Amino acid sequence: MEGSSNGAERINLFALVVYIPDPLARFLDNLRRELTPGCLPRAHVTILPPRPLDISVAAATEKAGSIVSGFAPFDIAACDVKIFDSTDVIYIDIHDGERELRELNRSLNIGPLACEEQYPYEPHLTLAQDLKPGQASRIYEVARQRWAAYHQARRIRAERAFLVQSNADGTWVDLAEFRLQGVPVA
Repeated sequence: MEGSSNGAERINLFALVVYIPDPLARFLDNLRRELTPGCLPRAHVTILPPRPLDISVAAATEKAGSIVSGFAPFDIAACDVKIFDSTDVIYIDIHDGERELRELNRSLNIGPLACEEQYPYEPHLTLAQDLKPGQASRIYEVARQRWAAYHQARRIRAERAFLVQSNADGTWVDLAEFRLQGVPVA
């Protein structure tokens, strides 16, 4: 999620994410700053999109941890630059790992962690959002060019997920780390 805690007031908005490690994270964060100056990126794939919770942080942490720990680690492969037509969000889609991310989302988005999401869940890496009208096509082309020129690994191993909470200033703070410890299914 973007940024980190800087003393700002926390609000009732939580998400669950897998952070992307370097060198891919460094590339994605630099690209995101280039495409949307002023943002405070921290490359990640969202498992549970931001949502308010009606339970305590401790209860949310326990529930999320019990579910996430039952999943086996898996690979995530970043593929092509695309645009969500309804929002003009520019992103990189996920191929390998998409099934596991969807299953994690389905397993977590029930009971006390459930939220009616504004859009159907789509695993992705956000590159640019909240664009001004008419900016998307130009920014999309820059993103495609930069991504095509990136020649390092585009695959990561998802072994940990993080429960994060939003601050009033739009930054996020890590609350809990969960290890994926399940046994892979053949």
